[in-house]
Amino acid sequence: MSTQTPVPSREALQRMYRLMLTTAVADQKSSAEAKAGRLAAAFYPVRGMEAVCAALGEVLRSEDRMVSTYRNLGDALAKGVPLRSIMAELYGRVDGTSRGKGGPMHLQDQSVGFTATTGIVGSGMPIAVGLAMAAQLDGRGSATVVTFGDGATSIGAYHESMNFAALWKLPVVFVCQNNQWGEHTPIAQYAPSTELAQRAASYNMPTVKVDGFDPLACLAALQSAVDRARRDEGPTFLEFVHYRLTGHTGTADYSYVPKEELAKAMERDPAPTFRKWLLEHSVFSEPEVEAIESEVRTYVDDAFSYAESCPFPAPEELYTDVFADPTFVRSLSDA
Repeated sequence: MSTQTPVPSREALQRMYRLMLTTAVADQKSSAEAKAGRLAAAFYPVRGMEAVCAALGEVLRSEDRMVSTYRNLGDALAKGVPLRSIMAELYGRVDGTSRGKGGPMHLQDQSVGFTATTGIVGSGMPIAVGLAMAAQLDGRGSATVVTFGDGATSIGAYHESMNFAALWKLPVVFVCQNNQWGEHTPIAQYAPSTELAQRAASYNMPTVKVDGFDPLACLAALQSAVDRARRDEGPTFLEFVHYRLTGHTGTADYSYVPKEELAKAMERDPAPTFRKWLLEHSVFSEPEVEAIESEVRTYVDDAFSYAESCPFPAPEELYTDVFADPTFVRSLSDA
């Protein structure tokens, strides 16, 4: 952990560890269920990103907006989406965040400001810029955060969004989760410059490269950027450097990853590393940590059991949430 960043309160550290562990346990269970064929959905693991997610959960308020990607489990938990609702959506059940019709690529919960997720690489950034512009015009004093992978920095929408946000000094934080892989391609094979924060600096906004495995460093960087957005001082680009600890999807082969690289990254697996730090710095005792872990496992097991017991959407749900005009929908069903 960083020794140069302020250490948050004991309560904040507990919240962060709980969120990191919940993300990791639910992530691993989702992948296992997908491999077993019981979760019939494309699930995109977030293993390796838990420290950033925990920091996001600590700095964001309910009035702040977030736009995420298909690799969204930790982001959704960070923004306050209940795990039961998340898992029900993954299983396509009616109690899910989108009544079982959005699936894992399209989690959203407007009640907590988790505004949108998208399966199209880079497409969340223009959405976030629009939300930030609305917040600025309304004078709400809130921040908009958009998360995306390193691969999205090569997408046209990324450059358009960065340029527009910098020009209008919008209250948006660009959170780049640089996990070293664009699906199955290492970053050095698709980007002539792998220094993403350095590239982003050309848009004349503050850019920071952060150790994405260190939750305290992540917290300090995000707090500064979000506070800046709330003061309407313009956008910030944060590059969190870590490593994807699993395949592109929950069932994908991962044998193409250099074994020595993965082994080195696993030594910094966020939740276990943070656990060790909490004990070494006497923040919690071993029994206290074990109690948190037991609560998390119970919470995750409950969410999965709940999701599997929920009903599927009724057939008539096929026509809801599709068109704005219900008369037009009825005319189609009567045809």
